[in-house]
Amino acid sequence: MPTADAKLSFEPQEQKAMRSNRPKYLDVFQIRLPIPGVVSILHRVSGAGLFLLLPLLLWLFQASISSPDSYVRYRASFAHPLVKLILIGLLWAFVHHLLAGLRFLALDLHLGTELPAARASSWVVLVAGIVLTVILGVWLW
Repeated sequence: MPTADAKLSFEPQEQKAMRSNRPKYLDVFQIRLPIPGVVSILHRVSGAGLFLLLPLLLWLFQASISSPDSYVRYRASFAHPLVKLILIGLLWAFVHHLLAGLRFLALDLHLGTELPAARASSWVVLVAGIVLTVILGVWLW
């Protein structure tokens, strides 16, 4: 019966070198994702945030339109700077999720699947999401 060492001796030299140089653990903070990977992860994070906060937003909307007094009360609470920052964060999540979703839809239609086009569209999604968030955030503030 062959041993594990005997089995390893029949592997090509490249596989032996790769196995010996492979790290035992991964340092997540040192992994550099390509920009399409960053857009993909942010798309998932923004979608999860929107999904989790949607019931709260719907409840706040329903409560604010129930009477004129409640509208005034909620409008006053939304004047707080911390609440405005949270709303701007939600606004970024919505804008980024929308733009990245349109990008992924185009990729599903085999538009822009070449590497330079995919990188360029990723940069467009990131920059346009931030620019639109800043514009709408200034308007919201």
